[in-house]
Amino acid sequence: MRLAGSMMVSVLALMATPTFAQEVPATPPAPGNATTPAAPDTAPSTGKDIVVTARRLDDARAHIQPSLGATSYTITNATIQALPGGDDQQFNQIILQLPGVVQDGFGQFHVRDDHNGLQYRINGTVLPDGLAVFGQTLSPRLIEKFALLTGALPAQYGLRSAGIIDITTKSGFDNGGSISIYGGSHGTIEPSFSLGGSTGATNYFVSGDFRHDALGIEGVDGRSNPIHDKTDQYQGFLYVDHILDEGNRVSFVGGYSNQTFQISNPSGQHPDGTFNVNGVTDFLSDNLNERQIEQTGFGQVSLLHDAEPLTIQGSLFARYSSLRYRPDVLGELLFNGQAQNAYKQDFTVGAQADAVLHVGAAHTLRGGFLVTRDRSVSTTSTSVFLLDDGGSQIGQPVVIPDNGRKTAMSYSVYLQDEWAFAPTLTLNYGGRFDIFDGYRDEKQFSPRANLVWQPDTKLTAHAGYARYFVPPPFELVGNSSITQFQGTSAQANSLVNTTPFAERQNYYDVGFQYKLSRYFTYGVDAYYRQSVNLIDEGQFGAPIILTPFNYAKGRIGGVEANASYTRGGWLLYANFAAAKAKGSDIVSSQFSFSPDDLAYIANHYIYLDHDQTYTGSAGASYAIKHGMLADTKIGGSMIYGSGLRADGAVPNGAKLDGYAQFNLTASHRFAKPGLTVRFDVINVGDHVYEIRDGSGIGVGAPEFGPRRGFFVGLSKAFGAGAKDVG
Repeated sequence: MRLAGSMMVSVLALMATPTFAQEVPATPPAPGNATTPAAPDTAPSTGKDIVVTARRLDDARAHIQPSLGATSYTITNATIQALPGGDDQQFNQIILQLPGVVQDGFGQFHVRDDHNGLQYRINGTVLPDGLAVFGQTLSPRLIEKFALLTGALPAQYGLRSAGIIDITTKSGFDNGGSISIYGGSHGTIEPSFSLGGSTGATNYFVSGDFRHDALGIEGVDGRSNPIHDKTDQYQGFLYVDHILDEGNRVSFVGGYSNQTFQISNPSGQHPDGTFNVNGVTDFLSDNLNERQIEQTGFGQVSLLHDAEPLTIQGSLFARYSSLRYRPDVLGELLFNGQAQNAYKQDFTVGAQADAVLHVGAAHTLRGGFLVTRDRSVSTTSTSVFLLDDGGSQIGQPVVIPDNGRKTAMSYSVYLQDEWAFAPTLTLNYGGRFDIFDGYRDEKQFSPRANLVWQPDTKLTAHAGYARYFVPPPFELVGNSSITQFQGTSAQANSLVNTTPFAERQNYYDVGFQYKLSRYFTYGVDAYYRQSVNLIDEGQFGAPIILTPFNYAKGRIGGVEANASYTRGGWLLYANFAAAKAKGSDIVSSQFSFSPDDLAYIANHYIYLDHDQTYTGSAGASYAIKHGMLADTKIGGSMIYGSGLRADGAVPNGAKLDGYAQFNLTASHRFAKPGLTVRFDVINVGDHVYEIRDGSGIGVGAPEFGPRRGFFVGLSKAFGAGAKDVG
């Protein structure tokens, strides 16, 4: 109750002061009103007809799975361009501008205090989970718009329920594109290109980029240029669609990324002399040479059929990802007593179908299925020391191999009805059934219900309940044998290693959006979640590979507020969230924890390590449309966090200091040559702040936010796309 009171005070304080707002949830379609008209009888014969047909099919696809009472926040490509960094920034930095999204180390972020639990969809098709920890597989360049859906989700969304990141890709109708170069502080250099166009009834968009900088992941000591932290990243993306006729379109989406990271080194540290390798007992931490390589490739083929009152999209998809950790064998043996060369590979294939059927004026039925096959391979070789009964080293290091592979299957089906039972009230109710057969065989039926009230064009209010079933991330579940490390320097805390369980949740959500005028909108959303076998993840070794584990019970609650103002050249937004997340009794992967921590958590609720009480973001952008400075944009953004958890008198019992990071941007488009110049400043105040201090349940090493950086970009448009630059 104390938390709820403080949350409401914070929200009321926010709404009583001038605010800037992110783009906010769009209201749902008017009850019983189909958004896709009946197809004409003749095939398109002109370029204009093809464009109109393509846009109508886009609307039909979007109508298959609208938000229907879930909380939804949308960002368009225009907003991305207005943010510092534009589409040269990492995708996760854009998502941090949304309500309730918490920044973490390794480029991770958390939605509503859930550790992971995110599902990515591209043009409505699920993108399966991958292994990447640091890598941002999806480039902002491919995005026309994306929405973060959270709260009490409709029945079509399952298996990952903390948030749905629903991406609509660019597609080319005008023949043209751009080439650009971006770079500056931290040795950053990022060339890129994009090209879109059409020929007949076929449209395409392709993009690619390369990024090199000396701040690949967060530094461990707050330096502006951390020791040994370079990265090289390659990314490519392709979209192609072909309109078969007025009611049918086939499309392909594919992408690939290859990213290499050095692991940042602490400075001036030496091992304690416990171990020696051929007489060597000392090693300067500055000289450690640890690396991680992450590769991801994905592809999906979809067929969209629209024949009012029925619309169907069927898809086949595949995703490959691999992660390789290369240790500094000598250094890690002397510091940690072990050095693990690790390689993990995951390959997923699947099929998905979703359909919408309009049944009269009051009912819209939606249903579908999802089937996936996931194959995971793990290969490790760990250098360790044998120990005697007193814990002293025996001889020189030995290598222990540990390999495994496993296949998982998942099956999901859902059905729901959007029932407009009154002019201002719409009830979306339904359910889904999920079966997951991996390291465990688990299943659940999950009912869902959302009520949306729209008394006028200004107010949209919703209340919802969802039952969730969330399997642990299969590709991260360890299958190593801990017994073979007994009697070595890699010996586990215990031999108890219960396989992680699926999490089961009861989720409640209520909120509203109010359009005070055609320029200003604000909203508030509150949620509460009860979990059994709450899933969390931690780093428990030198390889930056996360391991899932469960708390027997979990409870997470919070309040979010958002506001936005758009008028003329102005775009302003602000978001604020207050949350609390706790769990008790660790019931899986117990060998990773100390006996003292396990004993305390067994009988007490503790804060989750990624809990952050207060989170905020804000931004402002102004586009000058007239005069000598026409086609100039200036703006800024900020993120605020009250601090993640750290160990105190009890596990996760303390928190780090709060921080605020401010960024600035300015750009100008020279229309005649089709050239855009931009200048960005990241962390204007050069504020040194810690994201992690290296303590806490499942926390690996200290991590600091980026120091101040200055960046310049040049982009040259060509073809018809030149008119859209800037």
